[in-house]
Amino acid sequence: MTNKNDRRALLPLGALAAGFSIAGAAMAQPAEAPANGTEAVMPAVRAKAGAERDGKSTLRATTTTIGKGQQQLRDIPQSVTVVTERLIDDRNLDDFKDVLRTTSGVTFQAGETGEEDVRLRGFSLGLAGDIYVDGIRDPALYDRDTFNNDRIEVLKGSASMLFGRGSTGGVVNQVNKQPTLMTQHEVTATIGSGKERRLTGDFNVQTGEDAALRINAMVHDADNWGAQVEKRGIAPTFRWGIGTADEFSVGVYHLKYDNRPNYNHPWFLSEGTQGTIQPTLPAKNFYGLASDYHKGEVTYGTVSHTHRFSSDSQLKTTLRHGRYDRDLWASVIRFGTTNGVPTTAANLGPDTIVTRTPKGRLGTVDSTALQSDYSGRFEALGRRHDLLAGIDVSNEKWSFNDNFAGAASGLTTTVGTPNDGASFADTRPEAPRDRYKSRTIGLYLQDTVEIASGLKLVGGLRHDHFKASTAYSPDGTNALKGQTREISESMWSPRLGLLWQPDDISSYYVSWGTSFNTSGESNRRITDRLVETPPEKSRNIEIGAKFELFERRLSLGTALFRSEKYHERNTDPDLPYDVLSGKRHATGLEFNAAGRITPKWEAFVAWTWIPEAKIDNSIQALSPTGTGAQVQGDRPALTPKHSAALWTTYRVTPKLRLGAGLNYRGEQNPEGARHVTSAAFTTVDLMGEYTFSDMLSAQLNVNNATDKLYADTLYRGFYGPGAPRTVQLSVKARF
Repeated sequence: MTNKNDRRALLPLGALAAGFSIAGAAMAQPAEAPANGTEAVMPAVRAKAGAERDGKSTLRATTTTIGKGQQQLRDIPQSVTVVTERLIDDRNLDDFKDVLRTTSGVTFQAGETGEEDVRLRGFSLGLAGDIYVDGIRDPALYDRDTFNNDRIEVLKGSASMLFGRGSTGGVVNQVNKQPTLMTQHEVTATIGSGKERRLTGDFNVQTGEDAALRINAMVHDADNWGAQVEKRGIAPTFRWGIGTADEFSVGVYHLKYDNRPNYNHPWFLSEGTQGTIQPTLPAKNFYGLASDYHKGEVTYGTVSHTHRFSSDSQLKTTLRHGRYDRDLWASVIRFGTTNGVPTTAANLGPDTIVTRTPKGRLGTVDSTALQSDYSGRFEALGRRHDLLAGIDVSNEKWSFNDNFAGAASGLTTTVGTPNDGASFADTRPEAPRDRYKSRTIGLYLQDTVEIASGLKLVGGLRHDHFKASTAYSPDGTNALKGQTREISESMWSPRLGLLWQPDDISSYYVSWGTSFNTSGESNRRITDRLVETPPEKSRNIEIGAKFELFERRLSLGTALFRSEKYHERNTDPDLPYDVLSGKRHATGLEFNAAGRITPKWEAFVAWTWIPEAKIDNSIQALSPTGTGAQVQGDRPALTPKHSAALWTTYRVTPKLRLGAGLNYRGEQNPEGARHVTSAAFTTVDLMGEYTFSDMLSAQLNVNNATDKLYADTLYRGFYGPGAPRTVQLSVKARF
């Protein structure tokens, strides 16, 4: 992209910044004190609205919305990790997956069609099935950006009582920024390695006594040595009735990107045909074609209404409709045969041939969701109750082709000539598409009752009715082309927990919850085998404690857990349907801490230890080559014993703050390749921030400071390299 285009791309944010500066001066009004006779809820709610930006000033979170409604973290009997906006800004994380990489218990499968399948405790999130935005399912595959995130919440363990289908390993909830009762703006400009240029704007204007408008916007361009990034995003939200009995919000989110992905790198193994993956190619080397692309566009609108019956009870109803488009055409990279000799680690050199095989996938998702959640506190039979109840309805329509590669280009390059500029004309015809649609209706009820002083019993139950169908394209390659298959399932999901809170700084708990995965949900294909297969089932048992330490400046949580999938789907070649004969488990320990150890020293620590994980039962046979589905006795793929993240900062002077972080992931193996091991790795990140004034600061980030070469995402046959060392300089202005 030329400098002229760069300037043109940045103009909208510059104009937006100027416009909001003028609007802020013209429209901002100081909040008036409540008049006599105003309900007690008014000042309390306004105080909360004004504090919503606290995540910008601390690594610590004390409340969350991931458990339905606004709850204290200490009242949720499960492990929850909250990545605040401060942590996202400190580590300069602009990609959703990068945020997850800086937590623990998270791994990534490099899917053969370009997406990353996120795993929690080794259990799949189902290709975005367990990813949410403000508590509503975010169903599609796309490159999520953090420009509109206030925080990202990770709930570990089964949670179908709260969210319905999926959620065996947990769920991830992205919390969008909301307008607040203040006029305040922030613009951040970043330049960095790989010709990175990024500009974000966060503009908040108080437009009335109880109303505010907030607009977040982003432009991002990078060359990345061939793996290009071009993203544009904007998210305006208007909120009124803030702090009153009836509060409304309407917002739109739009993201568009046109990237060129570094699809994969090939590996060598330490013992020839088995052993440890040996990454050999530099992480920044791009061997794809100039014609490769990953394009996407996401637009959704959200309308919500909150009615407050009192200071202790409210009903929130939210409607969202969105469309998600994705189109991928990229190159799978392999070592070729050079001068008639197959490539080995011994003869690898600059002249080694690299082949490029096309891989294509495209899809469109239309999603509509309506949910209504009630939260209330009341006294009954001499006991205090905290009630959560709700209903949600969702409709999803998919139009997709998961294998639309086209003819091979025949274009090769060499190890010594990455990013050679070669391209291949797209002569593919219009893609035939399969069509999938689903409807889910869920009802849930949970009560937390104080049965004695400091002792609370949590009980919840949810019922889901799920109906889906796949219509196979007449021109597709699937054996069921021109046909339709349907499933209809109903499931109950219970949850039980016991909390002991002897004081206001400690909470101990034990919990049990279940989850289920519907047939055909992972790839939207319902086949004859799946029609007769019931949902998979899972459960999570957890014993833990949460504390507030150092005069409540730091929150700490720890838990022992056992996550089980006890009705796992298996293919029996002697039967015309899949059977639920599999069982697997993961047992371990979670540890989280975030906050200030001293007024100048702040830290975020996350550690997941899974010493025991096993396929307990499977009818699959062991392949003679060691590949294929996992069998009884295997440690589940993508389940390292240890994974951890550390971030700590220290204010050296009133103007200078320094930070450093570690990301660690232990040894693991790809799914379907038990003969392959990926070595453990640790990366180091550094940060320095200098504050010139209340309005201006600069920040320098060095990511992967040691330039560690490692396999970040894994698939049988190839890996995705972790990002190389990068340097970023950001300047932030507040006004």
